[in-house]
Amino acid sequence: MKQYDYIITGAGCAGLSLLLRLLDKGALAGKQVLLLDKEPKRHNDRTWCFWEKETGFFEPLVHCKWDYLQFYSNNFSRTLTIEPYRYKMIRGIDFYSYCFSRLEQHPNITIAYGMVETMESVEGGAVVRWNGQSARASYVFNSILPAEMMTAKKKHYLLQHFKGWVIDTASPAFDSNQATLMDFRVGQEAGASFVYIMPFSASRALIEYTLFSQTLLKQDAYDKALGGYIGRFLPAVDYTVVEEETGSIPMTSHRFPPYNGNIVHIGTAGGQTRASSGYTFQFIQKRTEAITNALLLTGRPFTNRGLPSKKSRFYDSVLLHILSKGKPGGDRIFSQLFRKNKAQAVFRFLDDESPLSNDLTIIGSLPTLPFLRAAVKEFFPLFFP
Repeated sequence: MKQYDYIITGAGCAGLSLLLRLLDKGALAGKQVLLLDKEPKRHNDRTWCFWEKETGFFEPLVHCKWDYLQFYSNNFSRTLTIEPYRYKMIRGIDFYSYCFSRLEQHPNITIAYGMVETMESVEGGAVVRWNGQSARASYVFNSILPAEMMTAKKKHYLLQHFKGWVIDTASPAFDSNQATLMDFRVGQEAGASFVYIMPFSASRALIEYTLFSQTLLKQDAYDKALGGYIGRFLPAVDYTVVEEETGSIPMTSHRFPPYNGNIVHIGTAGGQTRASSGYTFQFIQKRTEAITNALLLTGRPFTNRGLPSKKSRFYDSVLLHILSKGKPGGDRIFSQLFRKNKAQAVFRFLDDESPLSNDLTIIGSLPTLPFLRAAVKEFFPLFFP
């Protein structure tokens, strides 16, 4: 059985972010690393959007950035001024290409493909098995979701699922300095549903239809919603679909353990997806930076930095409780959130970086009775099955 210092299971955002940070800090000198994924990354399978004040670690990969955001619902709309934040987008294919081009320059990093079958912590390390092969390492950094999350009892579980079209228009149709963060002016029958628009230029944009619900839709339902939205709000636009992306993100109150012996969970598997919003990219960056610093300082990856706080987990459970019931609808919740609060305060809240006073202001702006009932049930689950 071949021995490595580190094995990383999953070559997605979390695994590659950790590897690039370790390389950047010189933490892989003299180390042997195995990176495992089921198949090569050759397609633009996703985009990551996030807000940020400073120049980020992956700033060279930012495809577009915006200073203003639009919010729409049937009874409220607003242009959100977000300074000192900027809303940024990184395309998956750009991220993968950049990371793998860096990794290929380091012969101490082995890249292999196959389905991970098992991983277990053992005395002094951990063992991973895939496609009939096995390897051992001092530590395994895992971003593969656990199967038990799907069946955990008394846990809320929704999917944030989406389909997006990148379209080219025959004439200018977009303001490239502002993006649409959420547009709830679509049917809400299947769950909390909205569209967002990320303009790359005046004549190219990503338009994405997103839902929070327990089940996926048939593929033609996403296409129908996207076509209907463009026909309603861009009625005179002649367009061509040049790219498509689909995906789903788990939104769950399942408690993801950060460690299992010498296995360190990262990404969504490590709890870095904000359950109330689905935002993941920046939480991954905080967590992988903390793990990198811990390895440099102590030689061990164990640290609580970058993990979600207890209060944020509670807030997320309350919102998921409400969204799973469908009353009030997500359109009403997010409309009140952005009507009664500045975008900067909402961002701090969603980033798990705001003081309790800001949290209470945010929570107080939401529909009082539904949130109070849900909060009591989440706080005393044994008395409210």
